[in-house]
Amino acid sequence: MTVAENIAKSLLDIKAVSLSPQDPFTWASGMKSPIYCDNRITISVPKVRTEIANGLADLIKEKYPEAEVIAGTATAGIPHAAFISQIMDLPMIYIRGKAKDHGKGNQIEGRIQPGQKIVLVEDLISTGGSVIEAAKAAENEGAVVLGCVAIFTYELQKGKENFEKSGYAIDTLSNYSTLLEVAQDTKYITSEDFDLLKTWSSDPENWLS
Repeated sequence: MTVAENIAKSLLDIKAVSLSPQDPFTWASGMKSPIYCDNRITISVPKVRTEIANGLADLIKEKYPEAEVIAGTATAGIPHAAFISQIMDLPMIYIRGKAKDHGKGNQIEGRIQPGQKIVLVEDLISTGGSVIEAAKAAENEGAVVLGCVAIFTYELQKGKENFEKSGYAIDTLSNYSTLLEVAQDTKYITSEDFDLLKTWSSDPENWLS
């Protein structure tokens, strides 16, 4: 199996990803979705979190060998950034969604020097908004953002467009298309479910119309 397939299978095995095309989930945005991904579960499963950390570290070494700092997005990207920075023996920072309203008012925690080259770590990509904003915050502090990595992407068109507009690169260990293939091969879903699930990512807002 490929890395993407192995990660997809692991996420399914530990129920970090749930697929329910017949009884869709409701996201915080109100959108109906046949998939719910909670990658926070992975930090509680040592074998899987190690698989993810090694996979992301290898991805960073391949795509961004000049990386000097690993940056985690608050909150879900923080533990994975910590695991990766330990493997790669690199400094780590994390970036809040907004600056604190007390103390020094930090948005970035840890130490970063102007001109340092960083890679941002996120757990999940939907529209990409949070990691893109984190990247902008890092640049405002003088960092050079090489790119972003994540465990999984829903492959939503909106997310692809947002990254294209932002100019930031995004690489992930696995993705929605691969997950569906693995789920069908392992009998996690039926062929009928596969067809229904496949239509979602192309037009999620009108999926049930």
